[in-house]
Amino acid sequence: MSVYDRLKSLGIELPPVAAPAAAYVAFVRSGDLVFLSGHIARRDGKPWVGQLGREIDTATGKQAARAVAIDLLGTLHAAIGDLDRVTRIVKVMSLVNSTPAFTEQHLVTNGCSELLGEVFGDKGTHARSAFGVAQIPLGACVEIELIAEVK
Repeated sequence: MSVYDRLKSLGIELPPVAAPAAAYVAFVRSGDLVFLSGHIARRDGKPWVGQLGREIDTATGKQAARAVAIDLLGTLHAAIGDLDRVTRIVKVMSLVNSTPAFTEQHLVTNGCSELLGEVFGDKGTHARSAFGVAQIPLGACVEIELIAEVK
């Protein structure tokens, strides 16, 4: 089954690439690797604002991380033209806007990781880091970047 068939079965339409909000590009390709800049969580086209452990609980944060993964897939598609060319999702780095007492950044980030597994199967398993941070641009609750290997 192609990546696009899996996306369709999950009811996911890939969004267009969002314009960078500062002095950077959405992606860079170097050899067989594609580096995607950090994407913030969005809901209804606007930053998904809030802090985990205060206004947002873990389950909602996980939904936000899944939304980020969908945006990342849209950017990856734009970068390489065909998601079936992905040979491996290599690394995911997640920043979770959270209170000092919040310790479930790894569970929030599962929203992204699990979707990548659903879409790419074994090619979607990846190395990962999940950090709690004091703030993310525009007050977003989650920001995630991704590295993929492509053929």
